[in-house]
Amino acid sequence: MDLDVYVTAHRAEWERLDHLLRRGGKLTGAEADELVALYQRTATHLSIVRSSAPDPMLTARLTQLVARARATVTGTRRSSWRDAARFLTAGFPAAVYRSRHWWIPTAVLSTLLAVLIGWWIGTHPEVRAAIGAPVELREMTRPGGQYETYYSSHPAASFAAQVWTNNARAAAMCLVLGAFLGIPVLWILFLNMLNVGVAIGLMSSAGRLDVFLGLILPHGLLELTAVFVAAGTGLRLGWTVIDPGPRTRRAALAERGRAAVGMAIGLALVLFVSGLIEGFVTPSGLPTWARITIGIAAELAFLAYVYVLGGRASRAGAQGDLEEQDRSAELPTAA
Repeated sequence: MDLDVYVTAHRAEWERLDHLLRRGGKLTGAEADELVALYQRTATHLSIVRSSAPDPMLTARLTQLVARARATVTGTRRSSWRDAARFLTAGFPAAVYRSRHWWIPTAVLSTLLAVLIGWWIGTHPEVRAAIGAPVELREMTRPGGQYETYYSSHPAASFAAQVWTNNARAAAMCLVLGAFLGIPVLWILFLNMLNVGVAIGLMSSAGRLDVFLGLILPHGLLELTAVFVAAGTGLRLGWTVIDPGPRTRRAALAERGRAAVGMAIGLALVLFVSGLIEGFVTPSGLPTWARITIGIAAELAFLAYVYVLGGRASRAGAQGDLEEQDRSAELPTAA
């Protein structure tokens, strides 16, 4: 394509569009219709220029012109409670559902790692000796020791808030740092599983694994699921950097990144629930079976939320991304 000829042929339309945009709301009905038609044609021109003869200066000029026209034509949409409801009933569960092929394997492998670490520590006295002195380990694992009193060492409300903050930060880091090829996500995940594995190994070596499971399962099922979802999504984002698929890397990362931001908000709410359980249920005087039942119920409720609402929303086209009218239009690129 001869770029100079193309510019000469369409310059008048671009200048006319710019003139109408400068007039703002002082347009007649016919002029408003003309503005819409010029906006559509200019968007097509921009697409053709970018795919056939990508001149930086012309592309920048037309991009700015199309953006101004789009803002004028579509107007500014204000967020409402309806948007929040749509996010909670469709966007967030659909995003979790669509990333299940990442976070489910992450959950399985991470759990196996924690169990393996726990078995290694529990069956090898020399490993436990490297972790701490016998007196220190007994203080941690004895009845009324540190593992048991940890959940009741602070007032329930402040403890729940602290737990929620720490877990939400870890989940957000997994989502954000996933863009670095997922490597930081693997490290964060390993540290979490290492802590769980050490606790399993020490309590099992003291013959008190049942006590530990009774303390961690009520809140841990939902809490760890949220961490696994965040880690799996972060790893998916890292893989997008390596293999963006048929789209440009920028477009693919933009979509995955927007979905990750939404996931961070949704997972913060999930972790808020697990924090309440950890602050008020885990250290409570309820029987162990009752506390574990509450934890299992919360986990099953979340999974039903993801697979029922999320699956339905995903099949209807929801991706956990912004609504189409709020996203920048993707322009075709040269093959």
